Amino acid sequence: MDPIADRRIAQAALALRHVFVRDLVLEASVGVHPHEKEAAQRIRLNIDLGVEDDGARALSRQAVGRDDLSRVVDYEAIATAARAIVSSGHVMLVETLAERIAEACLLDRRVRLARVRVEKLDAIVGAGSVGIEIERRSQAP
Repeated sequence: MDPIADRRIAQAALALRHVFVRDLVLEASVGVHPHEKEAAQRIRLNIDLGVEDDGARALSRQAVGRDDLSRVVDYEAIATAARAIVSSGHVMLVETLAERIAEACLLDRRVRLARVRVEKLDAIVGAGSVGIEIERRSQAP
């Protein structure tokens, strides 16, 4: 069972939809050890967003809104932003990388919650992955 999926984000009562990017594997320059500074390593990102859901308050199908990308948070744009952050240069800590990704997600005022998991896939022999997960909330009302 996926521990990320088990923690529900989409909630009608809070008018939140769940937008996510799952298992995005990238090459990253991250780490404190000399060998980590010399060569990129594989990381996996999981990004979960709690986004204002204009459809949750709709009383009828017509009230849901236009079938238009501009009215939703675009998961492709989220993945593109994460790629840009990862490729922008060396970062010592996976925590810093996660914070930067969460911060970028929260720039969209519709995003109320950003949960970011960063895993190093080859850091410890015998381990499937090691890493961290953070959750940040928007300060907007």
